[in-house]
Amino acid sequence: MRLEDFIVSDEDSVLQVMQIIDRNTKGIAFVCENGNLLAVVTDGDIRRFIIHNGDINSFVKEIANYQPKFVYQDELINYDNYMKEYSITAVPIISRERRLLSIRFLLDGQAIKKRNVNAPVVIMAGGKGTRLYPYTQILPKPLIPVGDKTITELIMDRFEAFDCNHFDLIVNYKKNFIKSFFLDNEVIRDVAFIEEKEFYGTGGGLKLLEGKYTEPFFMTNCDILVEEDYYEIMNTHIRDNNIITIVAAAKNITIPYGTIQVSDEGRVEQLKEKPSFSFLTNTGFYVISPEFLKQIPENTFIHITDIIQSCIQKGEKVGIYPINERSWMDMGQLEELEKMRERLEEDARKT
Repeated sequence: MRLEDFIVSDEDSVLQVMQIIDRNTKGIAFVCENGNLLAVVTDGDIRRFIIHNGDINSFVKEIANYQPKFVYQDELINYDNYMKEYSITAVPIISRERRLLSIRFLLDGQAIKKRNVNAPVVIMAGGKGTRLYPYTQILPKPLIPVGDKTITELIMDRFEAFDCNHFDLIVNYKKNFIKSFFLDNEVIRDVAFIEEKEFYGTGGGLKLLEGKYTEPFFMTNCDILVEEDYYEIMNTHIRDNNIITIVAAAKNITIPYGTIQVSDEGRVEQLKEKPSFSFLTNTGFYVISPEFLKQIPENTFIHITDIIQSCIQKGEKVGIYPINERSWMDMGQLEELEKMRERLEEDARKT
């Protein structure tokens, strides 16, 4: 990986730096001037900025840390121990003139030991998955293979890495396929099945869990993978005392055409060539407090987004945990399913 993949200017926007961090996949960028190290920016810095309603078009110098940890090139130290001591995953190596020469990553790119969460996980596995026809006319969406595992197994693997070992699957469509798969699977997991009598949607099915939990739990759709620190997601939810926290991916879309802005009088006011738009999109991954379930009507088809909107109107605390676009994979459509397979194969080759 090139050093240039990590270097930004203090006049770059937060959005531009997000895109650079997304491309280098290391969660960090270094602010330099004429090759000299000035500051560091992490995906955590950007996340906190967005949570506090910061404008991602602002200059990144507003959030950069201008007192970064670094090591001079002629210092003889154990880099891994140094990074562990300061709880960082990357350290810049600089000359005595502060020129950025290289970057060392903790344990050659391995993450810091994951902290346990030990929270239950709800997986919405009852839908028909019509966007994945014809596959889902034979198999239910939770059992669609992505590589050598089903999508649900991949989801469970990621939660189990954080010691989240109990799974409640809300099932309906082809439920017996799903139940048989996990009951007969050679990998034994702690899985319970909650059966819908009717199709209740991503919100209505949750009502079946009311009274089961006394602490916050994770909820995820069965067609997504989120590569993030689940401990930090849960910790943010608890710290902010949210009734629900939405994990949202920061996306930037460039319109492939020139656009025209027209005045009320019908005159052209501005031409803009291939404009870009930035926004946060709902990934379908949440942390939910038990009180949220009380907001759901019984035996009713309802989307979780409608319940969230109702909570907002009632003044309940609805939080957000932003992640970069690369941390979210969605296989809800055939084209996206293939992209997920390719991405997982790519990640496997890197490990």
